[in-house]
This record gives sequence, C-alpha cells and structure tokens, in this order.
Amino acid sequence: MYWIPEDEIYFPDHTYADENGILALGGDLSPKRLILAYRNGIFPWFNEEDPIIWWSPDPRFVLYPKDLKVSKSMRKVLQKEEFQFTFDTDFGAVVQNCQEVKRNKQNGTWITNDMHEAYVKMHELGFAHSVEVWQNGELVGGLYGVSFGKCFFGESMFAKVSNASKAGFITFVQNLANLGFDLIDCQTETAHLASLGAGFVSRNEFLKYLGSNNKEETWVGKWSFD
Repeated sequence: MYWIPEDEIYFPDHTYADENGILALGGDLSPKRLILAYRNGIFPWFNEEDPIIWWSPDPRFVLYPKDLKVSKSMRKVLQKEEFQFTFDTDFGAVVQNCQEVKRNKQNGTWITNDMHEAYVKMHELGFAHSVEVWQNGELVGGLYGVSFGKCFFGESMFAKVSNASKAGFITFVQNLANLGFDLIDCQTETAHLASLGAGFVSRNEFLKYLGSNNKEETWVGKWSFD
C-alpha cells in the first residue's frame, strides 16, 4: 500500500488504487492537501483508529443535476413548505450533526475530530459549504461538502426528521443547476442518493471531467442563492 509522508503534498497515480478504491495511506488533512485531493478526484475516509486513508473508487457514484429525480411524495413535501433552507449559515453545526447522527449498520463515525476541524478550515477558506434545513427554528437536517469549478463534492448529510435531508438535497441541487453546476460527486453508492437519480461513471470518465472542470472559475466564499 502506498504511504504518503506528512511533509510531502502529493498523491500517487490513480492506477495505484486497489480493487476497493484505496489509493494511499498517510499524509495529513491540511487545506493544501485537501484542495489537491479534491481537484484530482481523491477523498479521505477512515475510522478514528486508522491512518488517513485516501480513496479513488472505480466506478464513481455521481449525480448530474439534470438527472435529479423528485418523487410525487417529495414534491408534496416541498410544496407544503414545512422546511426552510439556508446555505453556509451554520457549517460547524451541520458537520457536528453529521458526526453524531446514528446510522444503520455503523458503529461510531468516520467524521473524526480531526476531520471536523479540517473541513471547518476549508469552510473558512471558502471551499467547503453547507446546507441547513430548519423546521420551526430548529436545525433538523443538512449536508456539507467541497466545491471546485462546477462540481460539488458531497461529504455527508443528516436528518433528524423524515424527509429533511432529501428536501435539503433536492433544493440544493436545483439551485446549483441554476448556476450552471453540472456534477455532484456522491463518492460511493447509497440507496438514498440512487433514489434521487445518482448513478455510476467510470473513474476514467470522472477524471476526464475533472480535468476540464479544473479550468472553471471556483465560487469561493459564503454561498447564497437569494
């Protein structure tokens, strides 16, 4: 397995990834390394007792905004306007809730304190963003991720009440589509995102897209879709 020293900011070629998509171990979670990682289709995902694990899965699970599926039941939920949505209003709280939420078939969380701190730094630099979903003044759902060019790289989402995360995700994707974003990186498959229209592309296709996307201007700073 390829090991990256903490004092060297680089990643090996994607061909070093194993059959599970693990590309390398080690390094750190500095903004400089995270920016390099996302621009090259690589992301960290590891448990607290593990070294940092860097991934480049093949195939890649993505969503094209034009393919977003909104069910009749979700249309009714959105029409009722039972949720309110904000963007980059409380990034830290969204990450904290994603860290603490109980998930099926998972013990503990992969969002370690170091991961939390790293993405807060990315947010302060204007590269990481959050969606907050509110109900009666309470934060009941949300998601966060990283954005470069016309691509949003999703990291995690949470919901405290039914449909909160779906409503937030749908609203967010619709807003991104209006701004000309053309891809949401979902990283790995989930039934939740598949139901919303996400599907697989090959790693080569994904990396080819990123090559073009890296030439696009990045919207740095706090997001607002008013």
